[in-house]
Amino acid sequence: MTRARQLQRQFQQIERSISSLPVRTRSRLGLMALREIGQASKCEFPHLYGTAPEQRYMPWGQGTDIGYNRSKSENPEVALRGIALWLAVAYHETKDSQYVSLQPQHRQLLRVLRELRDTGGEQANAAAQWMRSGAAA
Repeated sequence: MTRARQLQRQFQQIERSISSLPVRTRSRLGLMALREIGQASKCEFPHLYGTAPEQRYMPWGQGTDIGYNRSKSENPEVALRGIALWLAVAYHETKDSQYVSLQPQHRQLLRVLRELRDTGGEQANAAAQWMRSGAAA
């Protein structure tokens, strides 16, 4: 329950950050997020992507906290990468969660990822093909 609230609070700020981005940057963010999701899916524990190896038996990792903190950076590139990291880790953490309280977060994440995917024309088509390829598992 506490984790669901924490993710929801962070998600609200992440969503505000995304909505303030120009369309071209959102399109770029969509590709970055999909790439991060794909990279995380190749890990043994995708929901712990971005977390130190010695903490691999935790119920959740530090990836969302790291991404969230980076998303508040004054450097636009660091902020964009932080948002992409947060989206990727939160996606994997909520994807097949046994906790019912995390299912609404997963649906919200899917909505945001879909909006990012649909944002930018040719790049969005490339992202859609990439998603269908199975690389994003």
